[in-house]
Amino acid sequence: MVDAATLATLLVAGLASMFMAWAIGAGSSGSTPFAPAVGANAISVMRAGFFVGLLGLLGAVLQGANVSEAVGRELIGGVSLTPTAATLALIIAATLVAIGVFTGYPIATAFTVTGAVVGVGLAMGGDPAWAKYREIGALWVLTPFVGGGIAYATARTLRNDSWDEQATVPVLAGLVGVILANVEFVVLGPPGEGATIAQTIAGPLPLSSFVGQAVATLALGVLAGLALYRDLRVDADRGQRRFLLVMGGLVAFSAGGSQVGLAVGPMLPLVEPRGVPVTAALVGGGLGLLVGSWTGAPRMIKAIAQDYSSLGPRRSIAALIPSFAIAQTAVFFGIPVSFNEIIVSSIIGSGYAAGGGGGVSAGKMGYTVLAWIGSLIGAIVVGYAGYTGVSLVF
Repeated sequence: MVDAATLATLLVAGLASMFMAWAIGAGSSGSTPFAPAVGANAISVMRAGFFVGLLGLLGAVLQGANVSEAVGRELIGGVSLTPTAATLALIIAATLVAIGVFTGYPIATAFTVTGAVVGVGLAMGGDPAWAKYREIGALWVLTPFVGGGIAYATARTLRNDSWDEQATVPVLAGLVGVILANVEFVVLGPPGEGATIAQTIAGPLPLSSFVGQAVATLALGVLAGLALYRDLRVDADRGQRRFLLVMGGLVAFSAGGSQVGLAVGPMLPLVEPRGVPVTAALVGGGLGLLVGSWTGAPRMIKAIAQDYSSLGPRRSIAALIPSFAIAQTAVFFGIPVSFNEIIVSSIIGSGYAAGGGGGVSAGKMGYTVLAWIGSLIGAIVVGYAGYTGVSLVF
């Protein structure tokens, strides 16, 4: 039997977790993936919100375990989050996100959740997980440079008149196919493990594991490139719009896999000892993303699409390709990452390719970065102080 106090704690934690999932679905992970396609008139706003919710749910269930485990178990060493600590971390993070939503401050969910979990964990007497912090810090610092750099180089290539666009864009599609071939899905692996499409295809082949996966990866990349090349030959504009839709779908799926852990990760130490499997927690978080995308994302998609429409299909493609790659990198290594940071840096990179800074405000970007850093530090401080205060009272 679960006593009343524990049940109340679980209920409050669950509500805070669902609010986080809703906010993520209604925010960047629900609004940005299909905004370029909406801006290019490739899909309507309501259809974009519908599909981004479904794809986010699929990504959460099929790929969300790595980041969820990292947030729930790998940010602090020597201790496991108690129900009180996990609940407090979720409440603090959810409150900070709510403040950001209602005041317009760019509060990054990944920064607040990570900071809150670290803060309460340290207050419990846990040890800093320096190895994990180095991984997280490296990705957070490199994302603007890698994402922005790739987006800039891609956009410059697509704008270069000396390159045949009907040949260049299919090459990009082939690279996306190569990445997709090496993305892990839980449904393809043995119980409790994931496997990539390339590994699955290579299994029956009479080749070594490495060679078989290389052949399968190359084949999928070539097929993706040829499919888009054929589409572009028939109708170049329609082919670009379809590529935008595919990239939007891949980014939405990746967002679900990388962001759901921010909502359900702190819940794992609470629910797993009570026999609730990780998959069930991911389904719950994915449903929260779905509801957020369906109820809150359409309005945001419509607003953001106006900005994306000024980018045009080429620069939108250039922004979405690195976003997909970085999000999948975060999923693979189990690193909580800000989807806002991924998208913003990619948009800036593609924007600078147009010359004159692409309309990017240095002051606004500096303000955004300071808000991200403040979100992390503030969450750590409030988490530590909050748990210390609760421990003194109770």
